[in-house]
Amino acid sequence: MNITKENVDALNAIVKVDIVADDYKDKVTKVLKDYRKTANIPGFRKGHVPMGMVRKQYGKAVMIDEVNKLLQESLNKFLVEEKLDILGNPLPKVDEGFSWDAEQFSFEFELGLAPEFELDLKSNKVKSYNIVATEELIEKELENIQTRYGKLISQEKVEETSNVTGLFVNEEKEINKKSTFSVSDLKGKKNKEKLVESKVGEVVVFDTKKLFEDDHKLQNLLGVSKQDSEDLDVKVNFTIEEINITEKAEFDQELFEKLFADGSVKTVTELKEKIKEDAEKQFQQQADQQLLNSVTETLVENTKFDLPKEFLQKWLQTAGEKQLTAEEATTEYEKSEKGLRYQLIEGKIMKDHGIKVDYPELVEYAKGFVKMQMAQFGNANPEEKELDDIAGRILSNQEEARRLQEQLVSQKLVGFFKENMEFDAKEVSYEEFIKEVYNVDANK
Repeated sequence: MNITKENVDALNAIVKVDIVADDYKDKVTKVLKDYRKTANIPGFRKGHVPMGMVRKQYGKAVMIDEVNKLLQESLNKFLVEEKLDILGNPLPKVDEGFSWDAEQFSFEFELGLAPEFELDLKSNKVKSYNIVATEELIEKELENIQTRYGKLISQEKVEETSNVTGLFVNEEKEINKKSTFSVSDLKGKKNKEKLVESKVGEVVVFDTKKLFEDDHKLQNLLGVSKQDSEDLDVKVNFTIEEINITEKAEFDQELFEKLFADGSVKTVTELKEKIKEDAEKQFQQQADQQLLNSVTETLVENTKFDLPKEFLQKWLQTAGEKQLTAEEATTEYEKSEKGLRYQLIEGKIMKDHGIKVDYPELVEYAKGFVKMQMAQFGNANPEEKELDDIAGRILSNQEEARRLQEQLVSQKLVGFFKENMEFDAKEVSYEEFIKEVYNVDANK
């Protein structure tokens, strides 16, 4: 057997595999002998069928099968040994004159080669954010805690500080939803005046247009779709079922123990510090994701290299479960080209700088993820064996393991970029970050 590679250009090559009878005939003979032992042919005892008859009946099919196995094995081995960095998979070239009746065969495969390129990290300056927890945010969270752990006191009449539970009804739009909201959630003085002083059992008629300060509340409280909520302009009957006011909880030792059973917080000052620390830890995750997105965009835009476009479009036609037309493959290539470019850039960074994820690291990362989840449900100090067992179950799921591995790789890349790139750093509040990066009001 002989394998040769001929470069068409820097991004395309042809691999030729020549196979002669000596390469496969012993394997074919062995398979046919095994067939002979089990062949069940009328007129012959099992194991005594003449070899010539077995060869005549099964020889060609076995030969084709063995040649294809040998071809695949030798091609894969060649690609590994030659350390060829290819894109997609080798594409067989059609030979109109090919025949399985011959004893020796030649196969040709097209290869798309990964481009060689250089990365200039220092000149690619992007914006990074340090999101701080403002005093206003901390005070708001303190108020939320007091409300969450407060005591509900029943009222006879609705006040401006009341929480009201009732049934929203509109037969035409098939609205029939029991919901709870605060009077302060209502938009406009007129809507609030309709409700204030009302009692249990009374029906208040609201116009849905501009009913709540937060447009998302209309969707949730009335049980309508997002699309319907955007243009909904009907009257709804609201029948009052409960009226309550929340008596806010006091910041005392009992509340601190409910919040932190480990006794780590004993004063309001310590609680504020904890709120700030936890908030900024969550903010950092969002800032890191934004940084990774910005670096990705910048590197893809500023790192110039060619791709074997025609090869990749041809490969995409047969790569999926459904065969694509040439036009469909072109469209698919255009959609995926940016992602492919970043994959190549990311791969080069990881290879050149020894960034990798080994299994013990992945296990520890999974355990950290599990521990964080368990802490949210009140178990701040799980046993190590319990963490090991749960992490093991998670990583036995290939999809979950892949997701966690991607998160860990992203985390390592963010760390690498922070050490090796220059950034236009900016300190912002969470609201400023959301508005500047996503052009969205964080309070909505």
